[in-house]
Amino acid sequence: MRVCVIGGTGHIGKFLCPALVAQGHEVTALARGVTPVPAGGGWEKVRRVACSYQPGPELEGLMGELAPEALVDIMGFGVPGVWESIARGLPGSCRQVVACGSVWMWGDPAQVPTPEAPTNRCWAEGYAWRFDLYQRLQGECRARGLAFTVIMPPNICGPYKVPLEGKGGRSPEVHREHERGEPCPLPAPGNNPVGPCDAEDVAQGFGLALEQPERAEGEFFNVGSAYALTAERFVAVYGELYGTTIPIEWVSWEDYSTRINPDRGANYHFSAPMCPDITKIRNRLGYAPRYTPEESMARAVAWMREEG
Repeated sequence: MRVCVIGGTGHIGKFLCPALVAQGHEVTALARGVTPVPAGGGWEKVRRVACSYQPGPELEGLMGELAPEALVDIMGFGVPGVWESIARGLPGSCRQVVACGSVWMWGDPAQVPTPEAPTNRCWAEGYAWRFDLYQRLQGECRARGLAFTVIMPPNICGPYKVPLEGKGGRSPEVHREHERGEPCPLPAPGNNPVGPCDAEDVAQGFGLALEQPERAEGEFFNVGSAYALTAERFVAVYGELYGTTIPIEWVSWEDYSTRINPDRGANYHFSAPMCPDITKIRNRLGYAPRYTPEESMARAVAWMREEG
């Protein structure tokens, strides 16, 4: 099958594209051309096409030229007009679209593990816009005879990207602070779930949807690890990986969210429970996460060390 992966050289794509090649698919990775890919591992069989992702005739023509039978969108476009250009350019040979979302799109979780059901509108406007787009695409794809599926990961961890750290970002300097055993502030009591999920396991969700379009059609599937860690345990794991102890400075949520870590995109990791319910994709598609949160964090730290 001809599969086109938009954002194919990114964190998830680095695992997904070689896996699809190994399954015998003809894979094209669309990317801006700035991210290197690993040597070997099947990448020599992946066609790479540089693309600016600008809406218009050029993008429409590219879709027609590639003539994918299945389209994977890892980028999750938030630019009006891009998806319209993609859709207009898709040839009749395309039978399936699989897009990447986020468990944040469900809004503030009302239960843990969190099922595939919106509780309220996501506060992050980019995610809210994409969720609206995906709901619209769900109906448009069905009208065109396309199987449409959305994969909803939590925080993505593992090799090829600096992982989430104890301050809610992806800063190498904060990881150096962890390595030095410097104190890490957290809002008390530190028991909200943090759910690192390996990019390889996220890629597995995409692969399963492509293998079983009739069972995946029209669905939003959570993916994730088998369990989550408390925020306190999350920081402690980094201490173990760096061979030190990271003291936690407990503060009130008000102090944490206004003075210490006011960026909502960062502090949200330590307020909302990030533990998706993966029962549906387990039962319907056979999803089985390979890595625990601790193993995925260890893989990410090992990659950072290799990269210097």
